[in-house]
Amino acid sequence: QVQLVESGGGLVQAGGSLRLSCAASGSISSINVIGWYRQAPGKQRELAAAITNAGSTNYADSVKGRFTISRDNAKNTVYLQMNSLKPEDTAVYYCNAEVYSGPFYSRHDYWGQGTQVTVSS
Repeated sequence: QVQLVESGGGLVQAGGSLRLSCAASGSISSINVIGWYRQAPGKQRELAAAITNAGSTNYADSVKGRFTISRDNAKNTVYLQMNSLKPEDTAVYYCNAEVYSGPFYSRHDYWGQGTQVTVSS
């Protein structure tokens, strides 16, 4: 089993910054893609940013230029630096990881419990 533990959410004024962290632990052989999704009230969950184990990144158009995703493969940890935050960034942010583990190198998707980010105007 694999656990994803998120931290770093909170309340910030518009224009401010927050840094989210997500640490994966448990039976892990490797993590391919790991990233952050977000879900605002009344809206569908959407990808905010993701990064592969080779370092390739993918961002939602709405966060490009403001958010930066990075990872520490040795620590199985992903970070999301969020700058110039806007009220529309308010959402629950979920960590998601594509994990390979076990004797057959099986693939599973895991989710964190979510962390609230609230941006006040």
